[in-house]
Amino acid sequence: MSKQTVLGRVTQLAKANINALLDQAEDPQKMLDQLIRDYANNIADAEEAVAATIGNLRLMEQDHQEDVEAAKEWGGKALAASRKADELRGGGQAAEADRFDNLAKVALGRQLQSEKEARTAEPTIAAQTEVVEKLRTGLDRMKAKLAELQAKRDELVARAKSAQAQNTMTDAVKNVDVLDPTSELSRFEDKVRREEARALGKQELAASSLDAQFEQLDALGDDAEIEARLAALKK
Repeated sequence: MSKQTVLGRVTQLAKANINALLDQAEDPQKMLDQLIRDYANNIADAEEAVAATIGNLRLMEQDHQEDVEAAKEWGGKALAASRKADELRGGGQAAEADRFDNLAKVALGRQLQSEKEARTAEPTIAAQTEVVEKLRTGLDRMKAKLAELQAKRDELVARAKSAQAQNTMTDAVKNVDVLDPTSELSRFEDKVRREEARALGKQELAASSLDAQFEQLDALGDDAEIEARLAALKK
């Protein structure tokens, strides 16, 4: 499985226009939570794929080691058969010696085959080892990015709540300015002052009427005095 195949889904998430998604979301917090869940799920999928890749590499390494050990074992058998053949030939048993030489040749053939299989696997093992290291590095970076995303999510949620509280307070202050209760008090004060002015007017009017009555009374007194004095003159 190639690196691109293993990490493809996570790479697509990393390249997504997250800002645009958040701008379109009715609830950015839920959008962030969903993004984190998707990212975590894709990392889990990638981990499984990487684990399978590592497992395949370990199997290849085991097969290679078995080929190496088999080559060594067949080499030992070939050597033992060859020595036995030399021993038998030295004892005058040429036919039996030839049989052991043939066994040595078979063992050498097996050794050669095992060595070829081991050499053939080595480049593949080396390439696969490099892929595994890259995959591990990529996963480590993704996990770090996920932790960063989670921390950023907490920060953004806290900032969003703070901004919302500030906006609520600002709107409340605006409403107080628009519906200022002191304006109602001012109107009531104007009404009271008008009532007070009317009361003063009535008092002043009443006082004027009383003064006029006393003036009339004084005028009647003067008339009586004049009449009295006129009567006195006549006498």
